[in-house]
Amino acid sequence: MKIVQTNKAYYPKVGGIESTIATLSEGLVNKYSASVQVLVCNSKFSFYSTQKTINGVDVKYVSNYGIVSSLPISPWYFKELSNLSGNILHIHEPFPLADLSLLMFPKIRKNFKKIVVSWHSDIIRQKWVLAFYRKYLHNFLELADKITVSSPALIDNSEFLPAYSEKCEVIPHGVNLDWAKSRLELSENKKDEKLILFVGRLVYYKGIEYLIDAMSSVKNAKLLIIGSGPLKEQLISKIKQLELNSRIKIIPEVEKDKLQECYKNCDMLVLPSIEKSETYGIVQIEAMACGKPIICTEIGTGTSYINQNEVTGIVVPPRDSNELANAINRLVSDKDLSFKLGQNGKERAFNEFNAEKMVQRTYDLYENLIND
Repeated sequence: MKIVQTNKAYYPKVGGIESTIATLSEGLVNKYSASVQVLVCNSKFSFYSTQKTINGVDVKYVSNYGIVSSLPISPWYFKELSNLSGNILHIHEPFPLADLSLLMFPKIRKNFKKIVVSWHSDIIRQKWVLAFYRKYLHNFLELADKITVSSPALIDNSEFLPAYSEKCEVIPHGVNLDWAKSRLELSENKKDEKLILFVGRLVYYKGIEYLIDAMSSVKNAKLLIIGSGPLKEQLISKIKQLELNSRIKIIPEVEKDKLQECYKNCDMLVLPSIEKSETYGIVQIEAMACGKPIICTEIGTGTSYINQNEVTGIVVPPRDSNELANAINRLVSDKDLSFKLGQNGKERAFNEFNAEKMVQRTYDLYENLIND
């Protein structure tokens, strides 16, 4: 089977969508001996296109003349996509360059037997674009043979997908969880003071400021924030203002092995997101695989699909520091509840959100489309 995956970016750029595409592409190559070509834009300014083979996946990075509202300016992308062909063209949205390519160049549609769209998110922050782009996006979705989403909530809460619900299929994003099967000896002092973990970029939609506020009402626990981003100085200032320097620490991104240690050593993971830009939350799966309870917010996306309220963790309203604090204190003080939620989460992570299952479900979808 010959498959083309396309998106704005790919490894080495780090992000939830990029990681999912890499995991999917490598799985299709290694498990099903598929031929996978990935077409993306350079993540940084470059006049030149480059070609690499990464873990069996052929990746072409198209020249990029800059970024406008998160969209790469890559005029050569249209030509590169029109030169490709195969059984499946799999487009990861939102990515207007791919949408417009199919609408402007009918040849591309003819080069592939089927078109699959993975809908990772509606356009959230750049809503002004929709004033003139909305009709093109609908025209593009009409061309798609199948639309995959990571959770049912993405269909229900999307501006666009309810009109195409008969084309939609839920395929949760999967993560390689082999590393979580090994045990790590915990330090003795963890018995006295709990460790709360946040992992993610320090950006507006993560709601980290509400978690910091909540820590003022949390007892017997420290917070470790792992990540970097434009809000770092603002968050540091807030921590100082609340006199929480001794209980909250911010460190930049760490290597994979160190991050996995942090998941295993923490007592819970908190994802206090406040906007639908947080569509999934893979960090929840990684912490769940280590048997850790999760606290997340109900924002109408996949966060509360992964973390089921009172089953694998606790779900609270967004922008509510009091509810966050209550949930954290509840887990800090109730050892039996934390253990039960953590074990339920571990089972759910390995059964529903492992990489092998995502690859298998996607490949089965491809085969069914081609054989239909």
